[in-house]
Amino acid sequence: MEKTSNLLIKLSRRLFTESCLQEKFVTALTQPQPFQPCVLWCREKPNELPFLVASPTDWQPYFIDRLALDSKPGQHSLHNSGYYYCLDFSSVFAAAILLAISSPVKVVFDMCAAPGGKGIFAWRVFQPELLIANEVIGKRLGMLISNLKRCQIQPSVVVNRDSSILAEMFAQTSDLVIVDAPCTGQSLLAKGEKAVGCFHPTNINQCANRQKRIIANSAKIVAPQGYLAYMTCTYSPEENEEVCQWLLKKFPHFQAVEIEHLRDYRSHLTTLPCYRIWPQDGLGAGAFAALFKNTEQSEANQLDLDALESSSIVRF
Repeated sequence: MEKTSNLLIKLSRRLFTESCLQEKFVTALTQPQPFQPCVLWCREKPNELPFLVASPTDWQPYFIDRLALDSKPGQHSLHNSGYYYCLDFSSVFAAAILLAISSPVKVVFDMCAAPGGKGIFAWRVFQPELLIANEVIGKRLGMLISNLKRCQIQPSVVVNRDSSILAEMFAQTSDLVIVDAPCTGQSLLAKGEKAVGCFHPTNINQCANRQKRIIANSAKIVAPQGYLAYMTCTYSPEENEEVCQWLLKKFPHFQAVEIEHLRDYRSHLTTLPCYRIWPQDGLGAGAFAALFKNTEQSEANQLDLDALESSSIVRF
């Protein structure tokens, strides 16, 4: 425990120059406080809401509601019938970068999809012709399929393939590719959960290398003039800003997008337009997000529906 605390303190000093911010950050992780539950309405809201709703932020989309602390949205009949999806507000913040996309989005490819929240958010925003939800970890597929089915996310396809295979099969086909990357999960501590070894440099570097591989493969799927969204629920710069910097060096035809409605949350750790919320701010346990545009002018490839059909586990 002492070693973990020392690693946390070292991270706080890398993230913040002011000692008061360092202390608030460490306290948020070592003395976690509850955050307000949140729902994403997959259908039109009922005239009378069954929950007490908090005042929205100025960037919060209309189909999102933050609820009172003691709300139990997962136990309500509207949840069981698929009217809404439960998620935390950190996930809403990360997905809010998608609101900056004004062009039509016909195909959404969610690379690390389980349990489904980011893909459902994108479906709600864009109403695409197809949502492809990939999950490489087999034991997480049941949760993903259940959520997409319950919330009636149609048309959608669930696949179970490594990102390298998908990069070859579906090169330059998708208007939006979402990478909610597997990470050390440091923000779990701010929710009172465990994240063993999340501050250890070895674990951080292993995650960063895996993230680079996934985002590189995902970039190959983005159609010309399409978008790539990168998100994590961790704090270490190696998994966040540095992955974004690496991406732009490897794929110079991608360009980071300014997110005007999140300008107050811009990361101070890089000159690139990347966005963060911190656990000490009280909105959520923490999140990182960045949006990139493929500036190539060539035509997009047609989605190979036969290849998609042969790879799919289930279609809705």
